[in-house]
Amino acid sequence: MYSRITGTGGYLPDKVLTNHDLEQMVETSDAWIRDRTGIEKRHIAAEGQTTCDLAEHAARRALEAAGRAASDIDLIIVATTTPDRIFPSTACLLQQRLDIHGCAAFDVQAVCTGFVYALGVADKFIRTGTSKCALVIGAETLSRIVDWTDRGTCVLFGDGAGAVILEASEEPGILSTHLHADGSFESLLTVNAGVSQGYDVLQGAGAFIQMKGNEVFKVAVNTLGRIVDETLAANGMKKSDVDWLIPHQANIRIIQATARKLKLPTDHVVITVDQHGNTSAASVPLALDVAVRDGRIKRGEILLMEAFGGGFTWGSALLKY
Repeated sequence: MYSRITGTGGYLPDKVLTNHDLEQMVETSDAWIRDRTGIEKRHIAAEGQTTCDLAEHAARRALEAAGRAASDIDLIIVATTTPDRIFPSTACLLQQRLDIHGCAAFDVQAVCTGFVYALGVADKFIRTGTSKCALVIGAETLSRIVDWTDRGTCVLFGDGAGAVILEASEEPGILSTHLHADGSFESLLTVNAGVSQGYDVLQGAGAFIQMKGNEVFKVAVNTLGRIVDETLAANGMKKSDVDWLIPHQANIRIIQATARKLKLPTDHVVITVDQHGNTSAASVPLALDVAVRDGRIKRGEILLMEAFGGGFTWGSALLKY
């Protein structure tokens, strides 16, 4: 038994924040941001718009694409770093919105690698026969934890949600997933606040993304290069067998380095970082949805998804679409 993606969905908030807008907020420039990151603009959730709101839009679009009703879903996994509440989980809140009752619903927190982690977990549920039709989502409102006075981080992040319907199939779909973490790097990319540390919900002092960009870049490039080798070796495949690279959309330079590792031309790499910025757990499923809906990705092609995030966490999924 395999698990196979039968539908995708994505959603971006209406508000757009361009690099020129950021020039009015912090000491930066459109040219600097484009050169260092490849980002031109990002979407920002409206006041009162939550992660669950974004996830619901993406979920409904994925259900429609798969030709499934909400009642067909027997597992919900939401990957997010920015849940609506401490509890219930965003997955449970979404379950309520979709009028689904009884199935397992939970969140996964692996920051930018969250969707790949969630996909790996859902794949195991389906392969063991525990579930037949899973809703897997990456959704974030990162704008809530961005320090808009920190020019080193505020230019990078945006909000959004991406979703897939993953169904049991006798035909190969997900071929393998590879999940890793190393907590010894926690200080390089972190929000240094939390509930059990005495997080002041009202003030939110210090509850912003902090990143040592150069160090993160170096580790990310090396780590993603290794996981490409690991993933291909596990499946007995060559680099030339991969039709599409769908990377985490953090930085155009990291994406280009991974593409060179695979010897893939740019036109076989799905790039949305210019339009979306870094949407953390939402970036991989959003990129997938964009490329499926515009017709670039076709059934039967081999896709390699990979991501790297705070923790550090990293992971990949190789699949036949």
